[in-house]
Amino acid sequence: MSRISAVFNKKGHKALIPYITTGYPKLETTLQVVQLLAANGADIVELGIPFSDPLADGATIQDSSYRALLNGVTPAFCLETAAKIREKSEVPLVFMTYFNPVLSYGAEKFSRDCRLAGIDGLIVPDLPPEEGAMLEEAAAGNGLDLIYLLAPTSTEERVRLVAAKSRGFIYLVSVAGVTGARNSLPQGTDAFIGRVRKHTGLPLCVGFGISTPLQAGQVAKLADGVIVGSRLVQLMKQDDTLNSLQVFMRELRSSIDYRSIDAAI
Repeated sequence: MSRISAVFNKKGHKALIPYITTGYPKLETTLQVVQLLAANGADIVELGIPFSDPLADGATIQDSSYRALLNGVTPAFCLETAAKIREKSEVPLVFMTYFNPVLSYGAEKFSRDCRLAGIDGLIVPDLPPEEGAMLEEAAAGNGLDLIYLLAPTSTEERVRLVAAKSRGFIYLVSVAGVTGARNSLPQGTDAFIGRVRKHTGLPLCVGFGISTPLQAGQVAKLADGVIVGSRLVQLMKQDDTLNSLQVFMRELRSSIDYRSIDAAI
């Protein structure tokens, strides 16, 4: 059983999946932050590979990618960082990247190097499933889960296609827009999750805009996992001691676990 599958195999447990940008705010910060996240309730850690044109990301993550690029972060550095994390931790690691860096690196070579570095899965927001065969084959051949995204605007045909092609879990984008902290969950999130569930038995994880423990708990009642990114990146920028990040992670975990128990009753 893969590390990602093992997370969702825990009965009654809902996954907390934090996102951070590799090499932000400093090159050495990532190693410290991943250990902190894992120690405070993270089930899977999503490591962003910074890219110059992050079309799915809002202002917060765009800025973190820009700063990381200025720090000299490259896909090779991200792979080296993942390998160092894997030496000390068994927490599942997923790269969030765009297809251009993968294509430039070489899909097969990138997938192989991800496997060697201990990466468990890939999220590529700008890769449509209709054009994903090359990376799907390379990822599967190296034991990586290629995780596709769905939005509330996705057609039934697209939902069926993603359900057939995704591995590990399906990433449900809560809004038809970019990442970023928001004040409330969009209306219709429950209906969106229910619509996708009709087509797959894969775990469904919701991201984009989840920025409070209350929102995370609300999502945990409906989905199998909660993805939080922009708010974590903000806290890393505001407090370099990482104390605020640690407190926030504990609050997220507590809210998710409370709502998960509530939903099971």
